[in-house]
Amino acid sequence: FVLYKVECADNKITQKSSMENEKNSKSKKKKQYFSDVHGLPSIEKLVCSVDDTPQPISTRIRGNVPSWIHGNLLRNGPGKFEFGNTQFNHWFDGMALLHQFRIEGGTVTYMSRFLNSDCYKMNAESDRIVVSEFGTLAMPDPCKNFFQRFLSRFEKPQPTDNASVSFVQYKGDYYVSTETNFMHRIDPETLETKEKVDWSKFIAVNGATAHPHTDPDGTTYNMGNSYTSKGAYYNIIKVPPEKVSADETLEGATVICTIPSGDKTKPSYYHSFAMSENYVVFVEQPIKIDLLKVVTGKLRGKGISDGVYWDSKQQTVFHVINKHTGKQSPIKYYTQPLSTFHQINCYEEDGFIIMDMCCSDDGKAINNFMIQNLRKTGDSLDEVYNTICRIFPRRFVLPLHVGKDTPCGQNLNTRPDSPATAIKTGKNKVLCTHEDLHSDDLHEYGGLEFPQINYAKCNTHPYRYFYACGFRHLVGDSLIKMDIQDKQMMVWKQQGYYPSEPVFVPSPNAVQEDDGVVLSVVITPNKDRSTFLLVLDAKNFEELGRAEVPVNIPYGFHGAFQAGI
Repeated sequence: FVLYKVECADNKITQKSSMENEKNSKSKKKKQYFSDVHGLPSIEKLVCSVDDTPQPISTRIRGNVPSWIHGNLLRNGPGKFEFGNTQFNHWFDGMALLHQFRIEGGTVTYMSRFLNSDCYKMNAESDRIVVSEFGTLAMPDPCKNFFQRFLSRFEKPQPTDNASVSFVQYKGDYYVSTETNFMHRIDPETLETKEKVDWSKFIAVNGATAHPHTDPDGTTYNMGNSYTSKGAYYNIIKVPPEKVSADETLEGATVICTIPSGDKTKPSYYHSFAMSENYVVFVEQPIKIDLLKVVTGKLRGKGISDGVYWDSKQQTVFHVINKHTGKQSPIKYYTQPLSTFHQINCYEEDGFIIMDMCCSDDGKAINNFMIQNLRKTGDSLDEVYNTICRIFPRRFVLPLHVGKDTPCGQNLNTRPDSPATAIKTGKNKVLCTHEDLHSDDLHEYGGLEFPQINYAKCNTHPYRYFYACGFRHLVGDSLIKMDIQDKQMMVWKQQGYYPSEPVFVPSPNAVQEDDGVVLSVVITPNKDRSTFLLVLDAKNFEELGRAEVPVNIPYGFHGAFQAGI
């Protein structure tokens, strides 16, 4: 087959035969996979504090922004990393800055606001960090005497409500979310903070992910932990699609299934989960949370991140739950130790669950994203990047019909188009290996993350394409369209620019899966260049236009497109 790449430095499409790849030996492939990168440019300015822009400002359009695009691209991520003389330690700790790109009639305006969270207000009022975050422990008030500061170590820490990860929807309302108990309802037109919502007021959970899944009828599913005297549990959450009254939030939310942690005091960390038409798949991975370290962190002078670690001796377990009945399958599907932050898609076909995820072979990266690491330069920056395991798209095939008469030692994956395996090894145990959803060419771009699909059309259904960021740096430095049918890819990349998570927007009356555009906020540390909203043709990955923003924007995490205004 022919592999197409879009090299956007000159906006030309070049062709490269995959036959060249067949000449590479396995040893060369391995060397390419683990080869060190040298001379990474500094990205320090991408993780620095900025001012918000609470009033819409115009952008400069280059090229063409299709007039049919009508809505708001909403983005979330950290935008303030210090208060007074105190600084946050981890990238995840920065105060949430909300962004809106309003697109209408071929024009684009931009605005941003800091989330008016309690922790933001408390930090600002004290002009220092007074609420602990994932990697930052708030230090005692220096105005207190020694004895008072010592006693403050034994006080229960103030929980953060810094919802800096994503925009999510429940019952038609927009919220910003992270992984704690707290979300904030947001007015997507003004980015004003409307209401703080606590999950634990509705169901017995100690937080929920920032990546819920939604059925076509609006029913939303999520996952949250709960910690009891009997140990840690994982909970499948269901939120009804409609409101009974205009002012309600999470009323009607229920826990439909509770799964005990394999280790009662050291549950797995998870950032998301997979969902097909009838099932939720929870990935219990070897990224562990030592609860004893977390609860004693303040006494020991350590942040929550000190309690998160990678246990390479533990296998990964896939738990399958019927989302309509809440019944958990007795079959446990195992695979090698892996870490995953984001699932790509999940669907059922021919008696199998097909689950596609972004995976790496270790889970140490979460503690590498300290602010001081992201602000390193030269050899020190290269060293940080070269210690992080690359992330690649993988497919697992889980057979649904496994019983006592199912033979052991045989590959139960009878699908001829997938080399993934699923072998029954004992009672209620199936050992799985994956299929790579990429060719060797992806290694050149450092693997990928932040996957997105045509969600409205393809979520929980068979699909062909997904979009992601290539990561030949500590942040995304390219955009990739992956064709999982032919293992082909298209790439948008420009030197010195760092694109964020790609968001697919379907064109009016779209027929094919990739009829539409891909939107991405592209930022740069170079003062002589502009941050811009990039618009790519999703079919051929050619640049249609860009909207240049005259203010700095830090690198963010996730967002959503709000259709219509």
